[in-house]
Amino acid sequence: MTKLIWSERSLADIEDMYDYIAHDSHMYAKYQVENIVNSVERLYRFPESGRHLPEFPYLPHREVIAGNFRVIYRYDIDRKEIMIVAVVHGSRLLTETYLNCE
Repeated sequence: MTKLIWSERSLADIEDMYDYIAHDSHMYAKYQVENIVNSVERLYRFPESGRHLPEFPYLPHREVIAGNFRVIYRYDIDRKEIMIVAVVHGSRLLTETYLNCE
């Protein structure tokens, strides 16, 4: 069975996103977090279903879109492990340095 791991960075990203949205609405912030978590559930069965990052097609990273957010992950087929690397807003400029600082 495939194992799903949330990196410290991805958890911090979600916490920051929650705090930012919660300034206006705790209910909507909770909804966004649930939407992100639910969007990665399919990876248990289909770990390669996310698309490769258009900015960095040479990297092993993939992404799942959850509303306005990009859930970026890597799948290690040998270890049957999915590492959620980051959760970023779709309008944010994504850099390779950000992805490598896990």
